[in-house]
Amino acid sequence: MSYVFVNDSSQTNVPLLQACIDGDFNYSKRLLESGFDPNIRDSRGRTGLHLAAARGNVDICQLLHKFGADLLATDYQGNTALHLCGHVDTIQFLVSNGLKIDICAMESHSLLNPNLQQGEGVLSSFRTTWQEFVEDLGFWRVLLLIFVIALLSLGIAYYVSGVLPFVENQPELVH
Repeated sequence: MSYVFVNDSSQTNVPLLQACIDGDFNYSKRLLESGFDPNIRDSRGRTGLHLAAARGNVDICQLLHKFGADLLATDYQGNTALHLCGHVDTIQFLVSNGLKIDICAMESHSLLNPNLQQGEGVLSSFRTTWQEFVEDLGFWRVLLLIFVIALLSLGIAYYVSGVLPFVENQPELVH
């Protein structure tokens, strides 16, 4: 699956970020060996390490670290690669190389702290994730995707029920 970079067409190092997303170790290595900056950022301030960690590409994380990637780099929301990571191998690599699990960040998570006010926590996190999804994919593509899903759901409902719309002389269903 290709990752769409919004407003990143002016960056010359986007191929490295794309290789980190795609998990293309060999291409990432060639780009780094040819002088690409391992700390280049996308439009949200995420480095290749953020993107590789989020996708569980521990080999690329190790490669970026070898070429001088800043493990403590934060994106524009203050997240390190560890904050975005949910893969055990990648977490072990990041922690074993000096990143500390941020207890304060974990305490602010709504599932761990039921005292968060409404508008924070899971709903806010979902809203942010949804906004990023729409921004990455594009509004019209998301709208088209929702439309296709609705049509598929309708088609499945007609198929399962055995009733077809706009068809005369349908046999009656026997209960």
